Amino acid sequence: MTHLQMNAAERQRLLDRNELLIQMVIERAKRDFAEDIAIIGLTGSFSTGDYHAASDLDLIIINNTDRGWGISSCFILGEIGYDIYCTPWETRIESQAKLDSPMISHLVDMQILYCAKPEYMDKFTSYKQRALDMLAKPVGPECIRRAGKWMDQAKQEYTNTLLSDEIGAVRYAAGETVYNLLYALTHLNNTYFKRGIKRYLEEIGTFRYVPEDFAVRYMAVIEAGTQEEIRSSALALLTSVNGLYRKLTLEFVERPVPDYSSLGGTYEELWCNCRNKVLAGVEQADAAYLYHAALSAQNFLNEMSEHKGTPALDVMQYFDSGKLDVFRDQFLLVMDQYLNEYIRVGRQVERYASFQELYEQFMKG
Repeated sequence: MTHLQMNAAERQRLLDRNELLIQMVIERAKRDFAEDIAIIGLTGSFSTGDYHAASDLDLIIINNTDRGWGISSCFILGEIGYDIYCTPWETRIESQAKLDSPMISHLVDMQILYCAKPEYMDKFTSYKQRALDMLAKPVGPECIRRAGKWMDQAKQEYTNTLLSDEIGAVRYAAGETVYNLLYALTHLNNTYFKRGIKRYLEEIGTFRYVPEDFAVRYMAVIEAGTQEEIRSSALALLTSVNGLYRKLTLEFVERPVPDYSSLGGTYEELWCNCRNKVLAGVEQADAAYLYHAALSAQNFLNEMSEHKGTPALDVMQYFDSGKLDVFRDQFLLVMDQYLNEYIRVGRQVERYASFQELYEQFMKG
């Protein structure tokens, strides 16, 4: 029964009960934790007005010291469970202020019920303003970076759907995938969830950047019956959000431009770490050795493309354990392509025919 379905007397009883609980916690804070607890505030359904007859009370207790954790308590009153816990400044509040936490609303929308000292209110306001300033900015590289963390976690959780045949484990991993994708979406739109979990789709419907048919794919994960249905629906949702993430990355994240300074030493590093391993792997007909050398080369090329702005070069497409010489030839061509980037920015390869020549150059400093 929602608050709109309750009569006036029922709503008042619920609000009166909450007031008693709030005053109980404040009284205890004043008596036993005067220096340990800074602020007590209200969030959740009773803050947004979206409560029902069995809603619990979401109190945020910001503690100054570890001793403040002593006020924490979990209990059941009548048929309703309550979890009174602390939120430290340096961890949870800091994370919310940086928009790294999913609980941004606990900072931005919290209703202050008690503040021990004026300086604590100043401190809280400073944290809140940091978050508001970031949320006021247009979608840009920092939003994409934050979204990327949630996307990486979503991909990790999807992998877990493949590692078990137990339907409960598969469903849980898919749920974690969904959870991380939801928060990736908030960052792709530089916003946050202001209401509870039952309003996710409603709030996402107001976002500017949302994958096509997101609600359908979202519900498909929830309604999936078998392990395979769970995996396939989670993959479809992940793929759609990842497509949006990649599109916005291209739109908002400016690629670095390679120049003389940024590419210095990188061709020589590729030669040092990969070239001779590739040649040795082919000469020794050692597919496993060559495979790992290829992985190392690809990792290096990916990093250079992302952080230096060099063209995306793909060597792994050429790896075939039955055609090692083909990979070698293609890898050397890729090295030539990378060398062209050196030449384009005016660099010369640091290569010496003799130790004496190297010594003289090296000792110049």
